[in-house]
Amino acid sequence: MESTSDLKAFNQLFTDYQGRFIRFANTYVNDVAIAEDFVVEALLYYWENRHSLNNESNIPAYILTIIKHKCLNHLQHLQVREAVTEKMRDHAEWELHTRIATLEACEPYELFTAEAQEIVDRTLEKLPEQTRRIFLMSRYQNKSHKEIAAELGMTTKNVEFHITKALKLLRHNLKDYLPFFLLFFG
Repeated sequence: MESTSDLKAFNQLFTDYQGRFIRFANTYVNDVAIAEDFVVEALLYYWENRHSLNNESNIPAYILTIIKHKCLNHLQHLQVREAVTEKMRDHAEWELHTRIATLEACEPYELFTAEAQEIVDRTLEKLPEQTRRIFLMSRYQNKSHKEIAAELGMTTKNVEFHITKALKLLRHNLKDYLPFFLLFFG
């Protein structure tokens, strides 16, 4: 059981130093509630560990050292949190600048054309060899139906059939790119 003299000494220590300890802690943490918590925690720590101290210990200095370490830990934690916040802010700013730069450099027509061309290329690869060849001669080599028919030894009706077949498949595959389709293949 605790002696009455221990309690009186503790109460006197609390009365004499509480205000000073709070002002000391508040000088560093800039938050009275946190400063008060640190002082109470330090006083409780002292009270729980007082028997392990020798009789010549400077008790106010001991308690002030505990408060100092609590303040230091608190400030270091704030410093780490601020550094993380700053890195997150820097990353968010970098990401925003990147999105702006990317969007400024974006040319929708080029993207649209590249996507449509990829669909055209894939569609042409799926066509039967003769249909693909006839279509390419017509659209990429600008040969007339008559020229293609003569070169391949077939009728112009047969050439028209293959071109119509290719155009039908391209129209279906490029339905979302109709303006592009009409511009280049209409």
